[in-house]
Amino acid sequence: MQKKYAMLAVFSILMLNPLNASAAGKNGVAAEVNGQKVMVSAIKDAYEMNPAAQKQLSFEEFYDKVLDVYINGVMLYQAAEKSGVENSPEYKKQLKVLKEELASKIYLEQQVDKKITQAKIKEVYNEYKEQFKPEKEVKAKHILVSDEKTANEVIAKLKKGEKFDELAKEYSLDKASDLGYFTKDVMVPEFSKAAFAMKKGQYSKAPVKTKFGYHVILVEDSRMTKPADLKTVEPQIKMQLSREAANDIFKEINSKAKIVKYSYDGKETKTNQK
Repeated sequence: MQKKYAMLAVFSILMLNPLNASAAGKNGVAAEVNGQKVMVSAIKDAYEMNPAAQKQLSFEEFYDKVLDVYINGVMLYQAAEKSGVENSPEYKKQLKVLKEELASKIYLEQQVDKKITQAKIKEVYNEYKEQFKPEKEVKAKHILVSDEKTANEVIAKLKKGEKFDELAKEYSLDKASDLGYFTKDVMVPEFSKAAFAMKKGQYSKAPVKTKFGYHVILVEDSRMTKPADLKTVEPQIKMQLSREAANDIFKEINSKAKIVKYSYDGKETKTNQK
């Protein structure tokens, strides 16, 4: 119920300033509520800002599911407006808080964006590449079984030439038998010790026991790790720079502010007097 009202609030805000749209609905209009238009473009904007919905639904499916929510939002706002709620002290109090929060949020985002340049991103990326230390990683598959006897049975069949993948389908408790590439510290010690001691194309000649059970391991490849490319790590770099920029902005505005603090018992504590 709480999620429903949260969605309703978002949609009603979006519909206060609908955009023109075409080629959908009726000339871009999804609905009319007492003469007020609900635009297809507003629903489209909400869909595009919701990656989770995009993974599960086409826009047409999303449209069908949320149209009534939009309509209810418009009706609710119309009723609220008609009641004169916008003249109430409670409305004005909450509006003031919302305006302050929105202004602060937008200001901080704008100032942070000014500080995050492509040159700075590349500078941080180059530092990452310089400090990167390559290490060995292997690409492996495994067949996980619950007891040593079954593991030895799998190994015996591999010796006879049976295919690893087919045996994995038949025996493995872990259906995701392909582990991809991993470094030594990723797996439990017993598993890593065995896998990193093997050469490309080898499978374990004896079961490898870990807390998960008994493993038969096939090493398919080994290589040295390389730094990720800029495109891959750019989101993390931007996040790091955003945190640093925000801290710098708070320090800057704090240094320029005149602040007088009072303890709970009313005693004055002066800081940053200008």
